[in-house]
Amino acid sequence: MSPRSLRVWYLYDWANSAFATVILAALLPVWFSEGVVPEGGVSFLGLDWSATSLWGYASGLGALIVFLAAPFLGAMADAGRRRRQWMLAFFLPGSLATMLLITALPGRVAWTLALYVCASLCFVSANIFYDAFLPILAAPRDRDRVSARGFAWGYAGGGLAFLLGLGLVQGHELLGLSQGLALRLALVLAGLWWGGFGLLAWRWIEEPGAGEPRPPGLVREALRRVLATTREAAGSRDLALFLVAFLLYNDGIQTVVKMASIYGSDELGLGSGTLMGTLLMVQAVGIPGALLFERLAARVGARRSILVSLVVWSVVVLWAWRLSSAWEFWAMGALVGVCLGGTQALSRSFFAGFIPRGRSAEFYGFYSVFAKFSAVGGPILFAFIRQATGTARWSILALLGFFLLGMILLSRVRELDTGEAPLLDV
Repeated sequence: MSPRSLRVWYLYDWANSAFATVILAALLPVWFSEGVVPEGGVSFLGLDWSATSLWGYASGLGALIVFLAAPFLGAMADAGRRRRQWMLAFFLPGSLATMLLITALPGRVAWTLALYVCASLCFVSANIFYDAFLPILAAPRDRDRVSARGFAWGYAGGGLAFLLGLGLVQGHELLGLSQGLALRLALVLAGLWWGGFGLLAWRWIEEPGAGEPRPPGLVREALRRVLATTREAAGSRDLALFLVAFLLYNDGIQTVVKMASIYGSDELGLGSGTLMGTLLMVQAVGIPGALLFERLAARVGARRSILVSLVVWSVVVLWAWRLSSAWEFWAMGALVGVCLGGTQALSRSFFAGFIPRGRSAEFYGFYSVFAKFSAVGGPILFAFIRQATGTARWSILALLGFFLLGMILLSRVRELDTGEAPLLDV
């Protein structure tokens, strides 16, 4: 594919990273903790629920829904060669749900969580079809580089959207806005950014064979493909080991990303300046971090590079367990920025080597099952431990097990050979 096609693909990462940064990691968790949930939490079903617990359970629920739907969605898109249409069908409603977060007023806990779960579900589902373009666009030998650069574009776009939103919040008095309204407008900006740039990427992205008529029996064919993919994954030792390893270590990563801000606010009592500044720094450090791991993968391979990143993640959670000051939160954020994009980009490109021709969305739907199921257990475990012990520090420490087990299993996966030709789904 042409350099223009790659730039268009990167553009969607630029678009959707506004949601990943502002909604999943930064402003919404802080607003939910400090502005939406009353001080002391809420009572429901005879139990007291903290903001941290509610956020964890909601994150797990959204991931569980995608876990159930992802394989079928991917198989439908492959069977009908409709990746572009399915991508639009999810990212556009997701951006609209994000903009509706302007109605996330103090005390509207259930409504805010419902919008968050809906937008998150759309975000993850759209990524199934976005990721499915990677084997079409890049030859096997180029996938680590292309995937890492996509994440670098994402850090740049997400960081800029976050910076603009943060400017709204910090300059709210000059604009004649209350801080709460300014923050909710920043959430709207994230939705506009995702939807606007996403439409540009969707308009220009190319899908081979997309003009062919829809085949008969599409639903039946999709179900058949789901069963066939499951059998193939279970029958391949290396693929099965990688998926289980990915399920474990990605669970730890997603939990850190989703719970970091609310952990800093609710558990450590850090100010919004520290939390927002650290997250902005993560975006800035993430760009060279993703490119650094691209270079490392070119020298030692994707699998070994992922293992290096998991060692860093283990250091992060051990440090977070004992963390007590703002400067440590900043330093820990720098470590996260270095390895976050690299781990995710190389995992995505490493998995691409297992995909048969013509089945990229189907296999990435299957990959998304593990990615999203891995985002179920961690947040729920985090929330449960926080609720049971009264502190989130033990929740953080529990994440170490995800990284250690993931490293053990990944170390037993063989490094894949790379060829020359891209995987064209025609």
